[in-house]
Amino acid sequence: MVTVKEQYESYPYPERDPADEDKRLITGSPSHPLEMDHWLWRGCRDWSQPLRVLVAGGGTGDGLIQLATLLSKAGKPYEITYLDLSVASRAVAEARARRRGLKGISFHTASLLDAPDYGRFDYIDCCGVLHHLPDPQAGFAALRAALAPGGGLGFMVYAPYGRSGVYPLQEAFGALFDGLAPKERLARAQRIVAELPEGHPFAANRNLGDHHASDAGFYDLLLHGQDRSYSVPELLETLAATGWRLAGFTTPALYDLAQITEVPEGMPAATQMALAEKLRGTIRMHTAYAVPDSAEETRATPSNRSLVPHLRGVQRAPLAKAVAQGRPLPVKLGGVETTLTLPKGTAAALAAIDGRRSLAQIAQAARLDPITFGTAWAQVHKALEPWGLLLYSALLR
Repeated sequence: MVTVKEQYESYPYPERDPADEDKRLITGSPSHPLEMDHWLWRGCRDWSQPLRVLVAGGGTGDGLIQLATLLSKAGKPYEITYLDLSVASRAVAEARARRRGLKGISFHTASLLDAPDYGRFDYIDCCGVLHHLPDPQAGFAALRAALAPGGGLGFMVYAPYGRSGVYPLQEAFGALFDGLAPKERLARAQRIVAELPEGHPFAANRNLGDHHASDAGFYDLLLHGQDRSYSVPELLETLAATGWRLAGFTTPALYDLAQITEVPEGMPAATQMALAEKLRGTIRMHTAYAVPDSAEETRATPSNRSLVPHLRGVQRAPLAKAVAQGRPLPVKLGGVETTLTLPKGTAAALAAIDGRRSLAQIAQAARLDPITFGTAWAQVHKALEPWGLLLYSALLR
């Protein structure tokens, strides 16, 4: 069997060229500062205070580079500790950071199970790693032990239904190619996958694309020797067993049963999310934030008029224009396509969002009295926030 460390020494993942940092910044979830603030600190973190960050299993550095770059651009202080088992992956992450001139990052070759040895952190990033541990629960527990009071975790783990066809192939390839070197395993597997019948669950799964992107992507998806997925109930159970509580999925609408069908009266929220995952059938990863199980609610809500709203994934001017003209907003996320419709009266408020104005200031800019604005903004929040298109944060103030 090829170990996890051996795999990532041969095929650092995701495959990245440090030279590309000159022309683009890869952004996503988790670990975008606006999203972190929204889910972990009620949208009102004091960003003048240094943010102590652990990137646990940082790979080639996507989350690390995103967070350090955005905080640097905003002029906010931070200290980041990067851990990864793979020397090759760490080298790529370090080269990317140097290319951007990023400071305040310390790099270490180590397991995330050693996280508590490096101190206590306000924020922990662990994207795509926990599901590759021999004992993922031990990983969740180690990260919990490394969390400072008031902190939170941004993480991603695989989900089962959107990855249909992956695990039978992993099992078959593991048996077929036992003892072979990574490159030979890759070449043989690629030949087999190219000849899969159309009706094979993997060939028919349109949610997956890593195997087309690069050799590293193919290997990580189909040849990984240690890989598991989590259904919603399994994830919630693991979080509870290790001292965490789910603060929220980054796209809550995907887990909202009411957006799919009528919800039976009295059905628990956890059951609703589990059923929504099954009915969607396209969720291939759970991207979420977690806080200590003793923490109070940390999700931002618009009841606080001092909060600063941000649009993410949509531009305010085209959005405001479309709303003013009564046109719907098409949304395609997580394998789901839908349209959102906002009342024309919300256009002025949308046009005033600039990442610096508070809700109270937006009401003034839109020339809306408090009651009218409250009604309009409630509609904006209800439509956009569940899809991750609206976040609250004072990052840019």
